[in-house]
Amino acid sequence: MCIEPEHPGLSIRRQCELLGLNRSTWYVKPATADAAELAMMRRLDEQYLLMPFYGSRRMAVALDANRKCMQRLMRVMGIEAIYPKPKLSQRNEEHRIYPYLLRNIAIIRPNQVWASDITYVPMPQGWMYLTAVMDWHSRFVLSWRLSNTIDGMFCVEALNEALLNFGKPEIFNTDQGVQYTALAFTSRLESAGVAISMDGRGRWMDNVFVERLWRTLKYEYIYLHDHATPCALQVGLASFLPFYNEERFHSSLDYKTPISVYREG
Repeated sequence: MCIEPEHPGLSIRRQCELLGLNRSTWYVKPATADAAELAMMRRLDEQYLLMPFYGSRRMAVALDANRKCMQRLMRVMGIEAIYPKPKLSQRNEEHRIYPYLLRNIAIIRPNQVWASDITYVPMPQGWMYLTAVMDWHSRFVLSWRLSNTIDGMFCVEALNEALLNFGKPEIFNTDQGVQYTALAFTSRLESAGVAISMDGRGRWMDNVFVERLWRTLKYEYIYLHDHATPCALQVGLASFLPFYNEERFHSSLDYKTPISVYREG
């Protein structure tokens, strides 16, 4: 266990802060499912990385599964098929949808545009959710957080860390998920003087660089290792993401590393 509840000098809150964990990771009972369902969620996650435009019908055919099962698991995992929707989700005063600001804009320097997204991470006895904040120009991962719930606080924590350590971007782009339309998230950006941009509903290409990060992360690390606990996953990501930033060469960056491109700017 990484957290020691009886530690004489550090509270649970402080231990979570030092580990970069949302405190709910300790207090909330982790999500669980039987082995067959977890295996299906793993297959669904892999198929979604390849075919993000597949809805529950085609997923059911591709995975030889029941469609209602696919619908339920896609809701649990926080994923949906990518295709034009007839209308946007219902809005309310605290969940304003912002326009997409990046169309026909050249991204030519660090801190011009940051982006964030959430992905599902399969575990042997359940699942976790991972969010990251990325600089678009350099693909540099500025901050990240793990959570065993899909509430928005871990997204706000990642945002605060990025703003604290790297200043602020001109534009911050996300999808229209409730974690990003929530007042806690948008008000933090507005108070920092950052312009807010949101993808069109179901348009993953509007945030393609973070989607590529998830693909790289899962195929080059997560799917190659078995993490028995959230703490083990946290430690593993804390090792892989610095490698991604500082050592892994990117062909799209002329075979430079993200951190070198970020610093050059």
